[in-house]
Amino acid sequence: MERNDAQRLSLILLLTPFLLWIVLLIILPQLGITALSLREKISYKEYAYGFGNYIEFLNEPIYWNTLLRTAVISILVTFLALLVGFPVAYYIAKIAKKRTRGALFILCLLPLWVSDLVRAFGWIVLLRETGIVSGLLQSIGIIDTPIEMLYNDVTVVIGLVYTVVLFMIVPLVSTLDGMDNSLLEAGYNLGGGRLTVLRRIVIPYAMPGIVAGCIIVFMLTAGSYLTPILLGGKNSMWFTEQIYDQFITRYNWESGATFGVLLLAFTSAVVWLGLRLTGQNLASTVAK
Repeated sequence: MERNDAQRLSLILLLTPFLLWIVLLIILPQLGITALSLREKISYKEYAYGFGNYIEFLNEPIYWNTLLRTAVISILVTFLALLVGFPVAYYIAKIAKKRTRGALFILCLLPLWVSDLVRAFGWIVLLRETGIVSGLLQSIGIIDTPIEMLYNDVTVVIGLVYTVVLFMIVPLVSTLDGMDNSLLEAGYNLGGGRLTVLRRIVIPYAMPGIVAGCIIVFMLTAGSYLTPILLGGKNSMWFTEQIYDQFITRYNWESGATFGVLLLAFTSAVVWLGLRLTGQNLASTVAK
């Protein structure tokens, strides 16, 4: 009994910091935001509770159009991050020598040592009208006058892919690293080509890592603020900007909380739909 009690106490001590972090920093704030979103201002210091803020959101096309636009671009960024990250992860996990795998993995993680703000300003230095890329193209005669490459959707997508692709590579490397090379050899010995082996063996095995990476990348992209605002400029229509505007500019915390709840609910619904379409579930993805 004493041994069981000691094991139980050890488990409680190990889980307590994690549970406190989940409850105090995630669950309770989200409950508070949800309650705030249901509060409707009647007069000064007088409130009622209902779904008026949500009805107001649905009656303003610019709000839910921005939400849909954010979701579409986030899905595009997730897809592009998968296209870029999968070959890199496969090379690190299955092709590179053991001595160089660690070095390559660290090189992939190096951009995380720099803040999002610095990385966004790096793209501004590269792509602005008087930036490095425009000056280089002008010096070699491709263009006659400087061109502005910032403040459009293409630049926003490029900046977001660069920011989140690392979070796609990490779970893919972890998943592919556990795949036995004999599976690949068996596929080639049975007459399969590279595309067949990739489609029938590699991708199905890596599916938990793909799903995990896509979930992380999509949620990070949809909740991003600095990159879309700095690279998109005044032409940017990102939903987190609407949330910031309601909280800080208009000081309308009820509407800001409503937008935050809707963003969480909408992105969660997209993730759930993606899991259903791929036949995965969160338990198997996390376990993998």
